[in-house]
Amino acid sequence: MRGWRLSLAVAAVAACLGGAFGWSLRDDAWAEAAVPELAALKERFRRPDAVPFPADNPWSEAKARLGRRLFFDPRLSGGGTLACAGCHDPAKGWTDGRRTGRGERGQVLARRTPHLWNLAWGEKLFWDGRADSLEHQSTMPIDSPDEMDRRIGDLVAWLNADADYTAAFAAAFPGTSAVSARLLAQALATYERTLVSPVTAFDRWIAGDDSAISDAATRGFRLFSGKANCVACHSGWAFTDQAFHDIGLPGADRGRGAVLDLRAADHAFKTPGLRDVARRAPYMHNGSIATLDAVLAHYETGIVERPTLSRDLKRIALGDGERRDLIAFLETLSAPGPVETEPRVRPAPAAAQPPLAETRVVAQREKQFLPRAIQIAKGETVIVRNNDSRTHNVRVFDPKLEFDSGAQEPGETVRITFPAAGRYTVFCGIHPAMKLAVEVAE
Repeated sequence: MRGWRLSLAVAAVAACLGGAFGWSLRDDAWAEAAVPELAALKERFRRPDAVPFPADNPWSEAKARLGRRLFFDPRLSGGGTLACAGCHDPAKGWTDGRRTGRGERGQVLARRTPHLWNLAWGEKLFWDGRADSLEHQSTMPIDSPDEMDRRIGDLVAWLNADADYTAAFAAAFPGTSAVSARLLAQALATYERTLVSPVTAFDRWIAGDDSAISDAATRGFRLFSGKANCVACHSGWAFTDQAFHDIGLPGADRGRGAVLDLRAADHAFKTPGLRDVARRAPYMHNGSIATLDAVLAHYETGIVERPTLSRDLKRIALGDGERRDLIAFLETLSAPGPVETEPRVRPAPAAAQPPLAETRVVAQREKQFLPRAIQIAKGETVIVRNNDSRTHNVRVFDPKLEFDSGAQEPGETVRITFPAAGRYTVFCGIHPAMKLAVEVAE
């Protein structure tokens, strides 16, 4: 970190001197000073090589192909006219191009249809995070009277009566004798995990092709990661921190606050990933902003002041050229041509577990628990200190323990006693990528 700051300082001094004496950072002697900073920034957005699948629903090609067939079949809806793909159109970035969604009977929904790119890396799903996994999410729109309007029990009975589908389920789930709601959800979730955004000009630039994007887009990337503060929420290769933020949009929708029953999370909605963003207009959870230019204008002058505003939200002021550069960068996150819908992925091996630390004191900093895994004895109490600048909501949902801290403000401490042996996951309801593994021994 110290080296990065030194590089940034050298680059800043070089820029000032360059303005005074007529040379620029592009001169070789000074450009070298800025390279470590840019290289470190780029590394944060490098694409993963493979796609993660959960241990209880591992990858198989037969399962993914069955999920694709189900996803594009309108007969999954109550009237037989609306497939999952009817709202999640691959040609529109796996959304529908409307301000808000529409149900099978033309019902106007309250929120924008969310995109489906890169959900294999997702945490809580839907704009308000009410689904804990893709298996949980995948059948909810089918069962909703306002959306596809097909009761899951009726759908499962119909699938069991269809010889082609029963054969496909038997091939995808060897050893099973009948279609079930669980297998339906697993097939759809497996296909949805294959919806990985394609390689773009930005990815080629990250991989080392310096000519892949324009100078304007390069400047826009620096703005995105610096002055414009976009990276505070749109972080990582998928450009989302998986968290929920109130970004000051007008409206009475409580969003995450209603799901958590937590006023501190009111008006907070999930950070959407920015992959393929240029073809996903309109924007925001309610589709209220029509263009990328208008999105930037919101962050400059449109923010509604209220106590629940995200601590990551900063006021910005951009010049006309900076706005053009920032949009030029965002456009490098889309790939031209038709979207691939065939389920072709390389599954990732199981992720390594973080080492267990023997401590009962855990810090929260920069949307992380530190350490990320601990070992304690049964009956001991873990102390979680909020050393962050953000409000957190510490939670445990386990058959042996349910815990909800409520709003944990910066500087506050939460204590959790673990009464039974086992492995627990502690997470933040507002920033769900924050996870703490707790191994409780007898």
